[in-house]
Amino acid sequence: MQLNKLLLKIFLPDDESWLKHANPWSIWTRFATLPFIILAIWSRVWIGWYCLLPLALLIVWIVINPTLFKKPTSYSSWGSRAVLGERIYMKGKENPIPAHHKTPIIILNILQTLSVLILGLGLWKLNVYITLHGATALYLSKMWFLDRMVWLYEEVSEQT
Repeated sequence: MQLNKLLLKIFLPDDESWLKHANPWSIWTRFATLPFIILAIWSRVWIGWYCLLPLALLIVWIVINPTLFKKPTSYSSWGSRAVLGERIYMKGKENPIPAHHKTPIIILNILQTLSVLILGLGLWKLNVYITLHGATALYLSKMWFLDRMVWLYEEVSEQT
């Protein structure tokens, strides 16, 4: 959890960044980056250490992405509500989240972590099947997590 908060502090440092990231263009262009990261890492077979160049560009893209888009005029889209739910979750110490969300969120974070490990193993071994399984599991667990964040956002919004 602490690593997650550190990464979020780097990628989404303030409330303004969160609101800009709630723009559907920001959400989905950032979400679509994983296949390019996989390709950049896999390209070490073809271009050696030069694979670090596209990988570095992709990391820069992930960092600056929330700053490139304006705040949306409406936060009613599924993706916007997912981002705002993540923001609520990350501020859980300030405003505790409902207890029935905690265990599923922990499970989904574990699933995402395991998926990253499987994906990493596939990339390490250059095994296309393990890589695809890891990427698929990561996308599915992330989408499930985001859906849970929408639920959290809607529930907390109704209470206020």
